[in-house]
Amino acid sequence: MQQAEDFRAESRALAAILEELPEAEFHRTTQFKDWTIDHVLGHLHLFNAAAEASLKGEEAFAAFIAPVLQDMHTGKSILECQFPWLNGLSGRALFQAWRQGAERCADAYATADPKGRLKWIGPDMSALSAITARQMETWAHGQEVFDLLGLQRQEQDRIRNIAHLGVATYGWSFANRGRDVPEPAPFVQLTGPSGAVWEWNEPQGGNFVKGSAVEFAQVVTQVRNAADTSLQVAGATAQKWMRIAQCFAGPPETPPGKGSRFTAKA
Repeated sequence: MQQAEDFRAESRALAAILEELPEAEFHRTTQFKDWTIDHVLGHLHLFNAAAEASLKGEEAFAAFIAPVLQDMHTGKSILECQFPWLNGLSGRALFQAWRQGAERCADAYATADPKGRLKWIGPDMSALSAITARQMETWAHGQEVFDLLGLQRQEQDRIRNIAHLGVATYGWSFANRGRDVPEPAPFVQLTGPSGAVWEWNEPQGGNFVKGSAVEFAQVVTQVRNAADTSLQVAGATAQKWMRIAQCFAGPPETPPGKGSRFTAKA
């Protein structure tokens, strides 16, 4: 699957800015819920391994995820749930383990059946959706690392995978909050880093989202407030969507406040 190679490239882009990072820097706090870079890598490493286990079959995934789910059921946060599995792994040692694990995960999905159904914490999903979700999460959590280090990521057209996920989860963003899903879904027209233009849904003069694919991805992954982007958002439906857009699974999350997420000055 090309999406497996896109996930690999996303992981390598994040790894490249951490390659020479001193040990102490891994414990700096990001703008995301006070997570450190170490916390981010631990989270990505755990769920990359979970995705790899899922590809091995239902029993393998159930055995892998059982301790995590048990901790969740006792009220622990998603961050706290990763610590027993990591077993003290942190800093540069965690960085190396995450990087190697990401390569293994990419290798495993590269030859998988895209339509194969896989178990997950939430609903079952296709292998294609599973590895796209890994790219999305790597890109989204990578953003807080780029922001903290004062770096601009060199974006590529593989961002289309994340933008597509954002469009596909339009209904989920509302339903997950117990709201009726407004119809029709807005027309979405985005420009990729290469200048390519991508479109979703039927064109509608007063109901659309247009602009940068990167900025759209930032909004649907909740790494930026829509008001901090240059996206053109027309109509009440599109505006409601951009205020709550959430392309990832789990309970409803509140997008970052205006001006709260930004690239620090290097």
